[in-house]
Amino acid sequence: MSVRVGVLGATGAVGQRLIQLIDPHPEFELAAMTASESSAGKSYREAAKWRVDAPIPDDVAEMEVGATTPEDVPDDVDLIFSSLPSSVGAEVEPDFCRAGYVVSSNSSNGRMDEDVPLVIPEVNADHIDLLEVQRDGRGWDGALLKNPNCSTITMVPPLAALDGAFDLTDVRVSTLQAVSGAGYDGVTSMEIIDNAIPHIGGEEQKMESESRKLLGTFDGAEVELHGMDVAASCNRIATLDGHLENVWADAEEDVTVEAAEDAMAEVTGIDLPSSPEQLITVFEEPDRPQPRLDRNVEDGMGVGVGGFRETTDGVQFNCLAHNTMRGAAGASVLNGELLNQRGYL
Repeated sequence: MSVRVGVLGATGAVGQRLIQLIDPHPEFELAAMTASESSAGKSYREAAKWRVDAPIPDDVAEMEVGATTPEDVPDDVDLIFSSLPSSVGAEVEPDFCRAGYVVSSNSSNGRMDEDVPLVIPEVNADHIDLLEVQRDGRGWDGALLKNPNCSTITMVPPLAALDGAFDLTDVRVSTLQAVSGAGYDGVTSMEIIDNAIPHIGGEEQKMESESRKLLGTFDGAEVELHGMDVAASCNRIATLDGHLENVWADAEEDVTVEAAEDAMAEVTGIDLPSSPEQLITVFEEPDRPQPRLDRNVEDGMGVGVGGFRETTDGVQFNCLAHNTMRGAAGASVLNGELLNQRGYL
């Protein structure tokens, strides 16, 4: 039986990716789309400046876009995917939860709230049960689940593999992030061509805090943040898709290149439709992974790693993921699948 779903912010860059992923999905049936007031009442074809490298699905193009309020979404919708700007999400998402909707959100608001689970299903699926605490404390019939920032998603699966084997103490990361991470209007061509921008507002703080929550321990009542120290430097570069990151990870135990590669290569997907068979692909070539060549590993839902070197207290490596697939829309869809599997819908 199909799960009827809606998409908030359906006309934006991540919203379009959500539409692309939901339309052929084996479990989900698209039943509602919302956007700004200027788009409400229009067909999706009219409202969305389609930027995805595939045609608008025929059965979606003529659907009517609604306003982003619970009253404009049918009562029989089981699951809401949110790709709203965080300022809007902070106001609107709780309204949907109070109205009884379960929301799988890519928006950054609320990710570090104590009663909001922040989840990468292959890493910390057990954190989803924090929703019970959330519902008890807030009195919601609905629920709010978050996926992390696109740059955080890229490095956390490899870090989880290392932490399980060697107990991480310190992490340093420098990112080279694609322009699509800023949205279609986020970075102008005059800013980025022949250039790199060594600042992305708020990104460093997200990576530093979210990674500790994702790798933290859930005891049934709260998540205790991981004790490792994390420092990030985030940079925008002139690639279209794919966040490449240089990571230095220190650990309690001695780490060799071979042991680090083996730990990551052993990480497989889980039993959800969008989870890849091999979550982490280890490249032996010293100049891989690269955004143009490797961002679509495992249909854009995998993480590529390579360039391993031993350091004094751990290991250095490079990692890459498709930021609007694994890092955003695909992550929300995967969390929606987990909600369905665990009986939260």
